[in-house]
Amino acid sequence: MQNFSGIFVFHDRKRIMPGDQPDDATDEDATELKFPKEFEQADTLLTSEVYLLLEHRRQQSEQKEEIDEMSDVFVKTLNYTRRMARFKNRETIRAVRTLLATKPLHKFEVAQIANLCPETSEEAKALIPSLENKMEDDELDEVLKDLHSKKTFQ
Repeated sequence: MQNFSGIFVFHDRKRIMPGDQPDDATDEDATELKFPKEFEQADTLLTSEVYLLLEHRRQQSEQKEEIDEMSDVFVKTLNYTRRMARFKNRETIRAVRTLLATKPLHKFEVAQIANLCPETSEEAKALIPSLENKMEDDELDEVLKDLHSKKTFQ
């Protein structure tokens, strides 16, 4: 929380200032794959999957002539995911998930690799430090090469 200067977080009705830790806080650190217990049962979504879900919702609203009722936040999120989605269709997303599921990766790492699409193992490990001891550079480079080919030929 030390990076969120100027933000107040309320926990159990007590004001917690930036840098303070709640009494029951665990050491959360994404670089070491330490997440709050609430995330243990949660699945991760790729930005591409979020885009498909939002686009489907937009199309439903359009058919029901509810297009004017979409909130600004919805529209902005849809536009953001449209721009940031690396994979544009379900088949490609399914292929990416299948490729990454065969590797010894945490679900957070799978989402980050697919969302960021690093080009080299060096870049991937710089962006996702938990990958450091997961795979050899050659194996990770091969996975990233496969990922980029799926992105290119969709």
